Amino acid sequence: MKSSPLSQIDARAPYAENAGASRGRLVPEAPSRTRNAFARDRDRIIHCTAFRRLKEKTQVFVAHEGDHYRTRLTHSLEVSQIARSLAHALRLDQDLAETVALAHDLGHPPFGHAGEDELQARMEPWGGFDHNVQTFRVVTKLETRYPTFDGLNLSWETIEGVVKHNGPVTHKLDEPAWRAIADYTAGWDLRLDSFASLEAQAAAIADDIAYNNHDVDDGVQAGLFSLADLADVPLIGPVLHRTRRDWPDLDERMIRLEAVRRMIGVMVDDVLTETEHRLADDRITSPEDVRAARHTLIQFSDPMMADLGVLRRFLFERMYRHYRVNRTRSQARRMLAQMFDLFMAEPEVMPTEWGARAASEDLHKRSRAVCDYIAGMTDRYATLEHRKLFNLDVALDL
Repeated sequence: MKSSPLSQIDARAPYAENAGASRGRLVPEAPSRTRNAFARDRDRIIHCTAFRRLKEKTQVFVAHEGDHYRTRLTHSLEVSQIARSLAHALRLDQDLAETVALAHDLGHPPFGHAGEDELQARMEPWGGFDHNVQTFRVVTKLETRYPTFDGLNLSWETIEGVVKHNGPVTHKLDEPAWRAIADYTAGWDLRLDSFASLEAQAAAIADDIAYNNHDVDDGVQAGLFSLADLADVPLIGPVLHRTRRDWPDLDERMIRLEAVRRMIGVMVDDVLTETEHRLADDRITSPEDVRAARHTLIQFSDPMMADLGVLRRFLFERMYRHYRVNRTRSQARRMLAQMFDLFMAEPEVMPTEWGARAASEDLHKRSRAVCDYIAGMTDRYATLEHRKLFNLDVALDL
């Protein structure tokens, strides 16, 4: 009997990862009766504490600035949806693509890149800070939910994707922050000199698609720039023009939403076309071919990359460095700096569990415990903790 067109579309490509052939987990576990290995990883990420905290961690705007702006959680969900769509179209393992997408921001501290910049500055004498490494530490160590292991004991392919979704990382291993990954791979080789799976690459480019589109959406909503300001910006400008042509009577809110929706489609189509060319040109026929490839295989075309470069410069100038955003960044960095310095000097003022971890006379160990505590905070918790520590009136009321 001939297979239907739908079954042909759903058939796994030869270069896709296969959960049934997974390299397994660092701590062996009996297989689940209801889920394959990658789906089980996804569920562990969704249920972990670090994932829930993303709901009140800044993407660009702090949560109190409005209910409709993206947070790290809503961003991660958008990334996972786009990654899964790409994986479906390319006949990859959708569960693995979704899993890496959901995990990719678990290590972000509060207050977005301002928080990361401040932790990196404070940790410079003690091994540095990198949100990608922190994500790795969350899933391999900091989450404590199971009696037989630390972390989430994720499958090899998921951890590989978390670490290498942007490409090989051997050039980073001399950076102090990356020593944790170098030490880990000495006991369980993640092949840090190779590319990750196509599923992980799909998650990485889905991140780019998601944030470029939702930052346009959020920036207009916040009044940092208008649709008219975007008219001459490559990619979004032509999409806005076509949207107005097709819907001349549509109000500005709906024009914005429709244009963003269309721009996501344009970017996804570009990725699919470019990726299909690269897979054919490089004669990719297996997951091993993917890891040994000479370059990233899931990628934008050169013209799309050029247009995105212009769009990103626009967003940097008009949004990421807008004075309103800068004020929040400045406040956030001061709060985290003050808490970091206080906890290093007086670890006994930290909550009991964290204070015990930070009580070491070894300042490297102390600083890492302080950093882990702050990195895990939500924006709201960090703000409240700062008030308790530095506002006497608040402290006396508690």
